[in-house]
Amino acid sequence: MKLSDQSPPKERERPELHRSIGPVQLALYGLGSMLGAGIYGLIGKAAGLVGNAVWLAFVVALVAALLTALSYASLGSRYPRAAGAAYVTERAFGLPLLSFVVGLALVCSGLTSVAAQSRVFAANLAVLLNLESVPLWWLALGFLLVLAGIVFRGIRESMWVNVLCTLVEASGLILVVAVGLSYWGSVDYLEMPPAAAEQGEGLILVQGAVLTFFAFIGFEDTFNVAEECRDPRRTIPLGLVLAMSMAAVLYIAVAVTAVSVVPWPELAEAPGPITEVVRRAAPLISPIVFTGITLFAVANTALVNYVTASRLIYGMAHQGLLPLRLGEIHAERRTPHIAIAALFLVAVPLALFGTIAELAAATVLLLLLVFAVVNSALFVLKRRKGEQAGYFEIPPIIPALGALVCMALLVVRVATGDWQAPAIAGVLLAGSVAIYALLRSTRVAAAPSP
Repeated sequence: MKLSDQSPPKERERPELHRSIGPVQLALYGLGSMLGAGIYGLIGKAAGLVGNAVWLAFVVALVAALLTALSYASLGSRYPRAAGAAYVTERAFGLPLLSFVVGLALVCSGLTSVAAQSRVFAANLAVLLNLESVPLWWLALGFLLVLAGIVFRGIRESMWVNVLCTLVEASGLILVVAVGLSYWGSVDYLEMPPAAAEQGEGLILVQGAVLTFFAFIGFEDTFNVAEECRDPRRTIPLGLVLAMSMAAVLYIAVAVTAVSVVPWPELAEAPGPITEVVRRAAPLISPIVFTGITLFAVANTALVNYVTASRLIYGMAHQGLLPLRLGEIHAERRTPHIAIAALFLVAVPLALFGTIAELAAATVLLLLLVFAVVNSALFVLKRRKGEQAGYFEIPPIIPALGALVCMALLVVRVATGDWQAPAIAGVLLAGSVAIYALLRSTRVAAAPSP
């Protein structure tokens, strides 16, 4: 697909991204990103908050996340292009600065996620292979180098690695359900902590849903490989809905299993809640198995975010929001090699100097802000006369509710957390505005005088 029918002949001859992704691959791409969002550790914190009703918190979180996911599915069927969030923002509001900040916020969220995952991968690899004497930053740097090499190699290769990692991640969760299935029905699945009676069970459930909402983050990555999908107007909504459905089934089943096997107060205190569930339900399975599965989960999340961030930069370059050179495609590998290299140079210092918790929290804040803007953009576009409908349409109330839910989650996250994560997110957003101003002044200075 050409980015513009009005492109000059030289632009038309440029190599394009390779279209090789079908609905099943895209569903696994989105699922892999979501499964790596923290379910292996999140289940314990959620159980400590809402007790045995943790499964219900996942149901409420699913409904909240599905509002934005359906908006992304609809936008993907309308405007199937890389950096779609930045594109629809500018199309809806006509504000290049807002579009630039949205696009770069997504890039920054991808970078902070890749950096955080590189540190988690290094720590788990050191434990698995007994490499305590090796500096963790060496392992993190080596991981980033391998990751950049895979993403540069090609989208087909990246997708195959993603499929492998996703199957391993999902198999780990299926194993948890399988070994704990005989425990189902052994507890009251609506039991909450004693504090719930004082604060109100509804409020506690909402707080649990705020926490578990973040296990569904990752569906937005499907939008940014639109130019590498076959028949993207159908593939994107189908793949996205499939990914959300599979993640929801896995999460709810794992939640029910976890509190059935391990009492929720003990689950909340366990350093590795999923590992503790398997240890009690199937003591013959070595804990090292889940350390290995964690490596696949972490690597998969980092891979998906690296691919997504590089396609965002590529798309923004072709929208005129970034220098066109960043949108160049390698003639042989058909990947945005300049963008991939630029991301590596920024991810390395983030991985070396940022803490895992701060980077992960900053990622969440940036994504919630983007989700609110993108939902609002779809609401505006649906009400605008002359806008062509997509293959997958939803009523305007869905993006409206999606924007409100995301803003509410953003406020709760900022109000109840520490200052470091909002500070990192704020610095990244301020940097995005500064970069926009610099690029704009550079273009004005380079423009020929009348």
